[in-house]
Amino acid sequence: MKIKNVVVIGSGTMGSGIAAHLCNANIPVTLLDLKTEISEKARERIHKSRPPLLIDKSKINNIKVGNISDNFDVVKDADWVVEAVVERIDVKHQIYEKIFKARKDGAIVSSNTSSIPIKVLSEHLTDSEKKDFCITHFFNPVRYMGLLEIVKNENNDLNKINQLKEFCEIELGKGAIVCNDTPGFLGNRVGVYAMQIAMTEAFKMKLSVEEADAIFGRPMGIPKTGVFGLYDLIGIDLMADVLKSFIKELPETDEFHEVAKEIPLVKKLIDTGYTGRKGKGGFYRVNKTGETKVMEAINLETGDYSPSKKIDLKSDKVDLKGLIERKDKYGDYAWSVISKIIKYASSLVPGITKEFNDIDEAMRLGFNWAKGPFEMLEEIGVNNFFDKIDDYSGNNFLEDLSKTKNEDFYGARQKYTNIETLGKVKKTASSLDGNDSAKIYRFNDYNIVEFTTKANALDYNSMDALKKATDKPLIIINESMQFSAGVNLTYTMQFADKNDFKSIEKFIKYFQETCKHLKYSKYPVISAPSGLTLGGGFEVMVQSNFVASHTNIVVGLVETIVGLIPAGGGCKEMLARWLDTNEAKADPDYASLKVFDIIGYGKTATSPVEAAPMKYLRSNDKKIMNRNSLLEVSKEILRENKDFVAPNELKFNLPGKAVLGKMDKILQKLYNDKIILDHGVVVAKELAHVLSGGDTTIDKILSEDDLFKLELDAFMRLIETPKTQDRIRHTLATGKPLVN
Repeated sequence: MKIKNVVVIGSGTMGSGIAAHLCNANIPVTLLDLKTEISEKARERIHKSRPPLLIDKSKINNIKVGNISDNFDVVKDADWVVEAVVERIDVKHQIYEKIFKARKDGAIVSSNTSSIPIKVLSEHLTDSEKKDFCITHFFNPVRYMGLLEIVKNENNDLNKINQLKEFCEIELGKGAIVCNDTPGFLGNRVGVYAMQIAMTEAFKMKLSVEEADAIFGRPMGIPKTGVFGLYDLIGIDLMADVLKSFIKELPETDEFHEVAKEIPLVKKLIDTGYTGRKGKGGFYRVNKTGETKVMEAINLETGDYSPSKKIDLKSDKVDLKGLIERKDKYGDYAWSVISKIIKYASSLVPGITKEFNDIDEAMRLGFNWAKGPFEMLEEIGVNNFFDKIDDYSGNNFLEDLSKTKNEDFYGARQKYTNIETLGKVKKTASSLDGNDSAKIYRFNDYNIVEFTTKANALDYNSMDALKKATDKPLIIINESMQFSAGVNLTYTMQFADKNDFKSIEKFIKYFQETCKHLKYSKYPVISAPSGLTLGGGFEVMVQSNFVASHTNIVVGLVETIVGLIPAGGGCKEMLARWLDTNEAKADPDYASLKVFDIIGYGKTATSPVEAAPMKYLRSNDKKIMNRNSLLEVSKEILRENKDFVAPNELKFNLPGKAVLGKMDKILQKLYNDKIILDHGVVVAKELAHVLSGGDTTIDKILSEDDLFKLELDAFMRLIETPKTQDRIRHTLATGKPLVN
């Protein structure tokens, strides 16, 4: 059965998210709730959502709305009916009775529950109805979270389950993992346990919340919110309810009971309204004194708050071996948490899934971990792990592994999908090259470069790896959350703080050289971005010969926000794209003014559809729903371009001083309206100088190197100003822009 029409019942956060994502895939969907007005308000929320749930706002028209009293007959035409109502079994049972009376023969029915077992949900269904009923547990926000758990049991028609999996993988772009009907399924069972062990061990070992979050974060390949920050984000009261659900469903012998015990401080926080970010605060709170806001953290022993302290672990790389071998409380905490997560996850095989690496993928896709528990074990090393571990009796997986001590136990990755993913291919590389900032995977007929720094920020080593990898066709791709957030500002400011501006200039020149080398290389270069593709990351992408973009990108040139201008060819490339328009051919000022507006405001696009009108992406750039398919599509591009010939170098005719007057008028108005302040004017004037072509006239031809020089000179003048340095320091410290 092909899925061409879907009905979603329940227009809350999850129902709305599922409906919006079906729209993204151009699947007609009807959203039903108790009243049509509720569904209509949900559609309005989808349209206005930030970050946007839709890759193109016009797709909102694909969502029809209605109510379950007057419009339930739409179910008879649906190939798939998704129930996403309140987590009350009686309400769900009533809905299922209506659905199965109305649905057409063979239509799939699923629940988006995160905790109720199929056996409970389906207890009133007939045997034939049970065949077509399963759980489809999407993660929130649906557009951005890759994981979809399809939960089955012995009653299911496995062909139907596989058809649904294939649809969700290909059409919706999900990492669809089929798992058994066990409490918490895959992701939450391990993810919530990991959170609880990180929390309880912090209490036990008398760590501060800041210390625990610093370790149970980037050093472990886990998002930087850490455990206490994540608790606050989810809601401390909601997490308490989740734990009660696990305690109710799991046998008393399960280790989960030990970590789910009520903690007095947590109960006190809930009772006093400190439920996290949605309440008065939680483990962290913002305390306002006059005009000053201070982030405070709670003392886990006393319950008192004090100003939050930054913990410097002297490393921002994922290095599990180094972390657990530290001879301090941080090393002890890391080992205690990691070893217990590995022990618990391995104890669940084959109960929740026979493929242990499905658990790893669930943690990657559903919790944004860089490595799942078994990949952690692989990195630590099997012998090293067993040299350090305490009792693991009764754990069949670890007992078997302890006998073989097989360091290569992991085998293939991402068995849940037939797609030739990056994760699978990396292990088959003929050789591995690179440095601290980027890895080069070499194959017979192409190379892959994967950035490995924090947020994949770019530095000298990143450029080295790119240059070194162009001896064959090159694909620039990675598995982390971001393609690249841009040039490493911390790296740049280390030189600025020493007044070593020559080193900054040398780096920017090398960056320009590398981007030009990519563009005019003998072999084709493909960028396959996903997530943040900003500043320098955008400049690498835009100067690649081909682009295969995931639909979940955030792309743009944002340098003006930190008091700089794009200097790796971003200005040059945007000018070239806008000069190649009919409007620019009729008006010599058009391209300069258009790019001045786009870069000046630091405009970003949150999807390829939004990126196209700004010319961040071209019409022939590939747009892909399933991130796992980026490598396959990139390789297909290589096969289609075996006779690749590098493009001709660009030439520019720019208006020079003739357009500067128009730009000055724009700036004057913005300044008078207090939209920009003094330094904003300085930055914008440097940008105007570059985009006008500097000291030129429309009949003079400028080369790409001329544009590179204009970018470099403007960048250097700005980086040397204290006010730009203030902007950069403020952004690095707070993550927010400084307007000065």
